Amino acid sequence: MATKLGYLIPTREHIMRGEHSARTLIDAGRRAADLGLDSLWVGDSLTARPRHDPLTMLAGLATAIDGVELGTAVLLPALRNPVVLAQQLATIDQLAEGRLIVGAGIAADAPTVRAEFAAAGVPFEKRVGRFMEGFRLMRALWSGEPVSWEGRWPLEDQSLAPLPFQTGGPRIWIGTASDAGLRRTAEHFDGWFPIGPDATTIRSKRAELLGHRGDKPITTAVYATIAIMEDPAAAEQAIDDYLFEYYGMPGNIMRSFQACCGGPLDQVLDFLQGFVDAGAEHIVLRFVGDHDRGLAAIASARTALR
Repeated sequence: MATKLGYLIPTREHIMRGEHSARTLIDAGRRAADLGLDSLWVGDSLTARPRHDPLTMLAGLATAIDGVELGTAVLLPALRNPVVLAQQLATIDQLAEGRLIVGAGIAADAPTVRAEFAAAGVPFEKRVGRFMEGFRLMRALWSGEPVSWEGRWPLEDQSLAPLPFQTGGPRIWIGTASDAGLRRTAEHFDGWFPIGPDATTIRSKRAELLGHRGDKPITTAVYATIAIMEDPAAAEQAIDDYLFEYYGMPGNIMRSFQACCGGPLDQVLDFLQGFVDAGAEHIVLRFVGDHDRGLAAIASARTALR
């Protein structure tokens, strides 16, 4: 099976440039789909890295663009009430007619992220428990049966509609690198969605994941940042500048746990091939620089990925 390629819609980047239009983002997604990419993705943040709301953006993409998968890279479900979120995701999955993938994470421990949780009225320290209980509750609600629930969100014989288009709910891929996270992913979810930092690490961690999983299949996807430029030094510098503007941290720190590569097309393809060889079935690309040029280059050469 050919490795699928996805495009991260630049919701954060547009806000960084003072652009608030949603139409230009929908148009960017349409160009990527027309070039033959397999999926479109949106990130999530409230105040830490302000951007368009991912769920609303996915609803717009679902109705505007056919034939590609749609996902979050990644959603922070602990920020949201899972009963409300279950209804939102089910509605989006119906709009997308089963094309929805929920990439999800627990959120990194950083001052801006802690402030984001506080602004949403959510305790940061309990986010893993909220994350796991929230998904259990959402799946129960997606079953179509009345739900009684004793926990953070009590329910008594209550039902939710609509049901998702996908039986049992959309696919859930977890972004994690910790040993505990890998075990949770293997035991409870449909896919693993790491951000790097390199193919060797992905291969090793994937072996650990599969060891926990047993015989049940699980998808491996990778999130990578790339800059396609003829001058490798200029491309790598562009990535470092981008990472600092995006996260407020030096590029070398972000690269220590994020997959990044800049340079000519063949160099970037070799970098991505390493993840394919390590078992990646889906690669989501975050572009630095000229998105249209980068998308066209990747689309024209994607058959080189074996």
